[in-house]
Amino acid sequence: MSWTSSADIRAHVARHFARGTLLSSMVTGRLDFPWRLPCKGPTAGEISAHFDAVRAWAAELRALPHARVVMRTIRHRTLGTNALPAEIWIDTLEDALALIGKTACARPFARLLAVTQDTYPALIDWLAQHPLRALESAEAWERLLAVIAWIDNHPRPHVYLRQVDLPGVDSKFLEAHRGVLAELLDRALPHAVCVPAAMGITAFAARYGFLEKPVRVRLRPLDESLPLAAIGADITLDAPSLARLDPGADQVIITENEVNFLALPQAPGTIALFGAGYGFAMLKDIPWLARARLHYWGDIDTHGFAILDQLRAVFPKAQSLLMDRATLLAFESQWGHEDRPTARDLPRLTADERALYDALRDNRIRTNLRLEQERIGFQWVERALARAVSTDDPP
Repeated sequence: MSWTSSADIRAHVARHFARGTLLSSMVTGRLDFPWRLPCKGPTAGEISAHFDAVRAWAAELRALPHARVVMRTIRHRTLGTNALPAEIWIDTLEDALALIGKTACARPFARLLAVTQDTYPALIDWLAQHPLRALESAEAWERLLAVIAWIDNHPRPHVYLRQVDLPGVDSKFLEAHRGVLAELLDRALPHAVCVPAAMGITAFAARYGFLEKPVRVRLRPLDESLPLAAIGADITLDAPSLARLDPGADQVIITENEVNFLALPQAPGTIALFGAGYGFAMLKDIPWLARARLHYWGDIDTHGFAILDQLRAVFPKAQSLLMDRATLLAFESQWGHEDRPTARDLPRLTADERALYDALRDNRIRTNLRLEQERIGFQWVERALARAVSTDDPP
């Protein structure tokens, strides 16, 4: 039978709780109580045909705790006069929460609502929109408000997050809560405190004026006669120091694989740059990189070509290395599988690169094909590197 059951009633109220409607009504009052819920009962024919089932259904609904069942009198020519459920009402928010076993949620939400009203009333709308997320942060809520107050009193502080000195607040706390904290800060603080262009969780420090850990770049001289070789064989520098450096190299090999970075053979006038972990935007202000001939060596898969395309947004003349069809076909026995290939257009690829990229993304050779760079035979690598660094074409 499709009659409304006690399980249907609980499920209906539970859906409102899952959407945040019940708790947000503590802020907005938009869910009016008493609250009438849908109630579908038996037809006259069903009453005659299934009288015992109808009586059991009525008894079940009347026994539903925390709900008020309004009965209507049914007069039947053979079954006589009977009272059946016609309307179901939830009289209070407390009844609604108790019906689905969520009474305990209201108390902490009421507490954080009260403390927010006293400290940052601008956040009340956020609580109304995201009550369940607020509940998830209930234990940390007062510390989150303390962080907001600290940043409010120290706008764009130009210190590291570690230097926010508050009871119970450390860098791990801030890292764990920076998603919700960012949403609260955007509502609570003046717009002048935030940098609109710094978007996303990873840009939290930049958005609110904190210092970020310096980005460091790792490089190796592949020519012992270069001035850089006097510093060391494996060097790590922050971006400003790298910009001031004059390595004396006219060739740069960028690779995303650490083992390849370490294993690249000697090559005249060349340095290797380990590309993992920082992207390419921070390299654009390094003058000697702009003058050098850049080669990028990545995996032969859709993401490898996407990274190459990204590099050319900063260095348009960068050339690919070992990312060609001949290399792919020469090492068929080493082919692997790319888990989540990209399919977007890459406008900065050369004609040959685009042809290979299209073949990979369209699965013309094999489905989700990839050749990882470390699977290429080393003699093949040495010959390709020798050809790349011996060209006389200007960068």
